[in-house]
Amino acid sequence: MRSPWASNIRFSSASTEPLQPDSEGGTTGAPSSPKHIEFTSERYPKLQRDTRFSQLNTNHVQFFKDLLGGGSAVIDGVSTDATADLEPFNSDWMRKYKGHTKLVIKPASAEELSKALKFCNDEMLAVVPQGGNSGLVGGSVPVYDEIVISTSRMNKTRSFDPVSGVLVVDAGCILETVDHFLAERGHIFPLDLGAKGSCQIGGNVATNAGGLRLLRYGSLHGTVLGLEVVLPDGTVMDDLTTLRKNNTGYDLKQLFIGGEGTLGVITGVSIHCPQRSQAVNVAFFGLESFEKVQEAYREAKSQLSEILSAFELMDGQSQELVHHVTKKKRPLEGEHPFYCLVETSGSNAEHDSEKLQNFLEHVMEKEIVADGVQAQDESQIQSLWSWREGIPECLGHWGGVYKYDVSIPLSDLYKLVEDTRARLNSAGLIGNEDEQPVVAVVGYGHMGDSNLHLNVATRRFDKAVEEMLEPFVYEWIAKRNGSISAEHGLGLQKKPYIGYSRSETMIRLMKQIKTLFDP
Repeated sequence: MRSPWASNIRFSSASTEPLQPDSEGGTTGAPSSPKHIEFTSERYPKLQRDTRFSQLNTNHVQFFKDLLGGGSAVIDGVSTDATADLEPFNSDWMRKYKGHTKLVIKPASAEELSKALKFCNDEMLAVVPQGGNSGLVGGSVPVYDEIVISTSRMNKTRSFDPVSGVLVVDAGCILETVDHFLAERGHIFPLDLGAKGSCQIGGNVATNAGGLRLLRYGSLHGTVLGLEVVLPDGTVMDDLTTLRKNNTGYDLKQLFIGGEGTLGVITGVSIHCPQRSQAVNVAFFGLESFEKVQEAYREAKSQLSEILSAFELMDGQSQELVHHVTKKKRPLEGEHPFYCLVETSGSNAEHDSEKLQNFLEHVMEKEIVADGVQAQDESQIQSLWSWREGIPECLGHWGGVYKYDVSIPLSDLYKLVEDTRARLNSAGLIGNEDEQPVVAVVGYGHMGDSNLHLNVATRRFDKAVEEMLEPFVYEWIAKRNGSISAEHGLGLQKKPYIGYSRSETMIRLMKQIKTLFDP
């Protein structure tokens, strides 16, 4: 298994957001077609294939066919030309990374995966685990000819206890499918993502995905109760407990939550799922400064406390770009430097709506908020959310997007956007002319989680822009004890920069843990 901490090669952070398939199976406004994707090994020639790993041959392929039964469980590009079938597994959502795999295997159980990994370990065959392949940092696709281990056939719901709210599922279950299953039973999955229609639970856990519900329900480090994991040598670690309290020795499952598949492949997940709220309300408002945004957040925590489920930040430029691309009518009459979306989730619609209305009136009376509106029905709720969730796709309208998913102490959260914008402006890279590659520098994200999405929308990927951004952004974050990756992981994209967020001691310990599990 590949380690995300093993290389010093520098990678650009340029990317676009993943787009969901439309009714025809394509994606509206999608990035370039797969034939235009440059191989990762060619784009980053300093990367070298580890000579310790064996080359695939037909005998290896036959073993997997005998084990898994052939058919759709094995995509064989060694014995035959399977380029088209292998393409979705070789490239990522962003059309940025592309590998050379010739073999995809799809075990249907931990037992099958155990035998497959033991064989790979004995034969020195490199592998890369892959779930829904909706990640943004290139961690789920091969670089060379690694065997792709797809968890898509491990897709069963094993059990659900409506009293405790504990759900046990296979790693390959689709997030949206699981959430619908829970909705029918009055519960909710404690994670929500834009890629929920394709991402898998195992991948969510392996990357410690954050998303829109973290403010209310916390991270997966707290909600995941147990895991079933197949280790690199084929050993099955069965820690699929359904208990919320189990203080017996080391909590080993935490190593695999956010481990990005480098220590083992998650095959089963036990997770606590709360009751689904009967009443959801949303307010959208404009503010005149980031200081006012912080005041509004403090007031929201104080007045909405137990029903506050989201507090999202969008700057004025991000909303201007959404308006420019979509031509939709703005929610508010005037324009403001900052906007926030607040969502509450509770059990009493009338009570919660009145509480949110009182909050909105309070912050407007105190002149914290300049203008605001509260959704009156489900249609208006979805409309207001679209101004937040539509930002990533709209930013890609002109070409490429340099994306930085970071955590910064709240007081400095937006200053990174201001400093980055000033830096690119001073270099003459921002403007309306074609020779100026940058369209805009915007900031948005999860205010309640101190999670900022710094995005630089460009007409094209440009070396001059990259050199102004990196390592400037990472150095800026390091000086403020922030994190270079808030919720997307390191993957291939950010592994050279881990030193900006982790000390030498911590990196050394991580390498020792990796060696222990996968020598």
